[in-house]
Amino acid sequence: MSEKQKKNAAVNGAASQAAGEGKQPERVMTNKMGTMPMNRLLLSMALPMMVSMLVQALYNIVDSVFVSMINENALTAVSLAFPIQSLMIALSTGTGVGVNAVLSRSLGERDQENVNKAAENGVFLAIMSYVVFLIVGVLIAKPFYLSQTKDQEIVSYGVTYLTIVCICSIGMFTQMTFEKLLQSTGRTMYTMITQSLGAVINIIFDPILIFGLFGFPKMGVAGAAAATVFGQIVAAGLAIIFNLKVNKDIHLNFRKFRPEKKMIGRIYAVGIPSIIMQAIGSVMTYGMNLILIQFTSTATAVFGVYFKVQSFVFMPVFGLNNGMVPIVAYNYGAGNRKRVKHVAKLSIIYAVSIMMVGLLVFQIFPDKLLAMFNASEHMLTIGVPALRIISLSFMFAGFCIVIGSVFQALGNGVYSLAVSAARQLLVLLPAAYLLSLTGKVENVWWAFPIAELMSLTVTLFFYARINKKIISKIGENAADLV
Repeated sequence: MSEKQKKNAAVNGAASQAAGEGKQPERVMTNKMGTMPMNRLLLSMALPMMVSMLVQALYNIVDSVFVSMINENALTAVSLAFPIQSLMIALSTGTGVGVNAVLSRSLGERDQENVNKAAENGVFLAIMSYVVFLIVGVLIAKPFYLSQTKDQEIVSYGVTYLTIVCICSIGMFTQMTFEKLLQSTGRTMYTMITQSLGAVINIIFDPILIFGLFGFPKMGVAGAAAATVFGQIVAAGLAIIFNLKVNKDIHLNFRKFRPEKKMIGRIYAVGIPSIIMQAIGSVMTYGMNLILIQFTSTATAVFGVYFKVQSFVFMPVFGLNNGMVPIVAYNYGAGNRKRVKHVAKLSIIYAVSIMMVGLLVFQIFPDKLLAMFNASEHMLTIGVPALRIISLSFMFAGFCIVIGSVFQALGNGVYSLAVSAARQLLVLLPAAYLLSLTGKVENVWWAFPIAELMSLTVTLFFYARINKKIISKIGENAADLV
C-alpha cells in the first residue's frame, strides 16, 4: 500500500472508530462530493451540465438549419466536416476527462500539489492540441473533402467551413479545458453559464453572418463557421475568469511551470482511451459517409441531420456523465464504495429514461425532425425510415454510456475503448458495408441497432470484471462511509 493509501485508510479508519464510539468524526471529507446526499449531489452537479449540453445541441441544430437554407449541398458539406470536428472534440474532451479524473481523485486524497499540477498540465496539453488542428486547417482540409466527393460546390463550401473551424479552434480547446477544471471541483453551474453563453452567441450570429443582416457582410457557409468559433472564444474567456476568481480548489501558477512527464502520463492513462474511443467515432462517420454517398449525397445529408438531431438526446446524457465522473473519481480516491455504486445506479436510471424519451420522439415524429432542415421529398423518403431504424439503438445506449464513463472514472478507460472499437469498427462499419451490398440504403441503417446490441453484451462483461476487481474492493482497508 502506498503512503497516500495508508494515510487515506487511517483517516477513514479514524472516522469509522469515531462513529463506533458515538462521536462525531472530524472533517473527514471537506468536499460536497463526499458528504452531500447522492441524488441531490448528482442533480446539483449534472443538471447545469445537462442544460448547457441541451443548449449546445440546440446551437448545433440551428447551425445546420440556417446552412440548409443556402442549399442541400451546403448542408452536405457541413455534414462531411463532422469527422474532423469529431477529432477535435475527441482530443479536447478526452484530455479533459483525464484531467478531470486525476484532479478529482487528487482532491479526494487531499493532495493539493497534484491538483495544481493536473490543472496546469491540462492547460498546456490544450494549447498543444490546438497547434495540431491549426496545421490540419492549413494543410488537410481540401484533401479531406476531395477524398469523399468530387462535387466542386460541396468541396468549396466544405473547405471554407473546415479551414475556419480548425484555424480558430483555440477557443474550443481552451473552453473545454477550463470548463473541465470547474467540473472537477463541483462548480458545474459556472460551466452551464460558459457553455450557454457560447451557444447563444453562435445562435445569434449564425443568421447575421450567413445572410448578412444588420450591415454585416453576407458570408454564407463561412459565416456559420465564424459564428461558431466566435462563441467558443468568448466562452473560453469567461471560463478562464471563473477559474481565476471562484475556483478556490485549484491554484494555477504558470510562472515556473514546466510540463511534467509523469503527470501528463497520468492524465493520458485515462484520457487516451477516451480520445481513441471518440476518434473511432470519427473514423466510423467518415466510413459511413463513403458508404452512403455511393447511393446519393442526400443519404449523407440525412446521416448528418441524424447526428445533429440525436444530440438533443445524447447531450443530456453526456451532461449527466460529466456530473457523475468527478463524483465517482472523488469517492474512489476517498475509499467510499457505497457512494461510487450509488451514483452509478442513479445515473443509469436517469440515462435510460432520457434515451427512452428520445426513442419515442424519433419513432413518432421523424418527418417533423427532418422538416426543420428544409427536407425535400427525396430526403424525407430516405430520412424517415433512417431515423426510426437508427433510434432503436437508444434502448441500450444509455446504460452503455454511463458504465463506460464509470470505467474511465475508475482509471480503466481501456474497457470503454474496447467496447467502442468493437461496436463501431468491428461491427457497425462492416455490417453497414455488407448491408449496402443489397442495393437498398434503408438496409444500411440497421447496422446501428445491431452494433449497439453487441455493445451492451461487451459492456456487461467488462462491468462484471471491474466490479469484481475494483469496485468490490474500494475501501476494504477502511470502513465504507455512509
